[in-house]
Amino acid sequence: MRFVPLAVAIASLLSSVYAYPRTTYHDDFPPNVPQSIEAFRELYPYAPSPHLERHRHQVFIRHSWNDTDDIADDFVQGLHRANHGGTLVLPAGKTFVIGHPIDLTFLDDVHVRLEGEILFTNDTGYWQANAYTHPFQHNIMFWKWGGKDILIYGNGTMNGNGQRWWDEFGTAQVMLDSNTYYRPIMFYAQNSTNLRIEGVTLKDSPFWNTFFVTSKNIQLSDVIITANSTNSSTNSQNTDVFDSYNVQGVTLERIYASIGDDCFSPKPNTSDIYVDTLFCRGGNGVALGSIGQYSGTMDYVKNVLIQNVWLWDGIFGSYTKSWGGAGRGYGNFNNITFRNFWFRHMEYGPDITSCYYNVSTDACLADPSGVSFSNILHDNFTGTTSGVFGTVVGTFFCSTGGAATCENITVSNFNVTSPCGDPVFVTHGIEGDIGIPTVDYFSDDAKNAYAAKCSNDTYYITVF
Repeated sequence: MRFVPLAVAIASLLSSVYAYPRTTYHDDFPPNVPQSIEAFRELYPYAPSPHLERHRHQVFIRHSWNDTDDIADDFVQGLHRANHGGTLVLPAGKTFVIGHPIDLTFLDDVHVRLEGEILFTNDTGYWQANAYTHPFQHNIMFWKWGGKDILIYGNGTMNGNGQRWWDEFGTAQVMLDSNTYYRPIMFYAQNSTNLRIEGVTLKDSPFWNTFFVTSKNIQLSDVIITANSTNSSTNSQNTDVFDSYNVQGVTLERIYASIGDDCFSPKPNTSDIYVDTLFCRGGNGVALGSIGQYSGTMDYVKNVLIQNVWLWDGIFGSYTKSWGGAGRGYGNFNNITFRNFWFRHMEYGPDITSCYYNVSTDACLADPSGVSFSNILHDNFTGTTSGVFGTVVGTFFCSTGGAATCENITVSNFNVTSPCGDPVFVTHGIEGDIGIPTVDYFSDDAKNAYAAKCSNDTYYITVF
């Protein structure tokens, strides 16, 4: 049996996690890191530009009288009336309940000014039977948006009403074949060009907060995203900030998130990515992928710049992941820069794995990943780990022996420390020097580094 510490087991499995978000504030944070929504808005205030509605006609619809008063059909009609140059206005202090699936893929030059609340009903059985579906990882959706030149903006909220979904899902794992409890994505868009979301708050999505498919030029700015369970025995699992599939052109700027999974997670065939100024509490950090899941399928993530990121009380800093083992796909990660990452109490700094999800190290090495990792820079990483994994502060693990390669993967200006002792960076299967001293994953030095844990104070308990 090969040495398989928990750290790499986490990297090789889907991270279905219980999280118990802390309400305490850290006194060692620099002043430019907001630890609350209020502090974020003070640091990055948002007000819609008055020029957004110049020469645009405004459309109003009736609001809901209670939490079951479904106005979904009114919402559709309102967008038909606002289409081709108008704005649907959802005023402050009003709630607009969506109680059945709606198709909004007809949009062309339309704005939605959200100052009130869009609230989805939490009839889990109804939605599971009637929601829209997408075959990638068995996703379901409340609604589907699509078209061109779409802007959703304001100081209002989309509320996914997720607590019941999280409670009923419990401790299950979303990508196991045995799972049949599917939860809706709160905002889904397909075949969209020039879609922007700015200013709004996304709250309590049952599953991923956003998912963009077969689209171009997607932008999120000044957005707040929260998904925090009020039940101490269940977590807001899989509440990613951002997911994509077949998308060219992604921009995220000035995002604050407190969630239960990836802070950012572009999935297969996403390119031309720019992220700047992301604050994220909890979850898995900034992920690329996973890719290479489906047999015979070519995937990629390429041309990426992610910079100015602050992360705390979670697992990974950066997390680049491909599926490994028999029957998987192939592809590449290429031309990627992670720059200016700051951590507090994360279990790792940077991580790369080609043995993602429910596959042992032996099985992954026997059937190496078909995904290449190349031209990946990790520059100016600073902060502390939690000590849960001893003195290990980063891991790059590539399965070797297949056609895929892991090359030109580098680290510079690296200042991530462990409270347990001198930091150790673990690698395996990487071609060439990464720029800092490392030890091999199978070495005694790696074993000792993992064993040198000085804390059991995990923010996350990973469920396998």
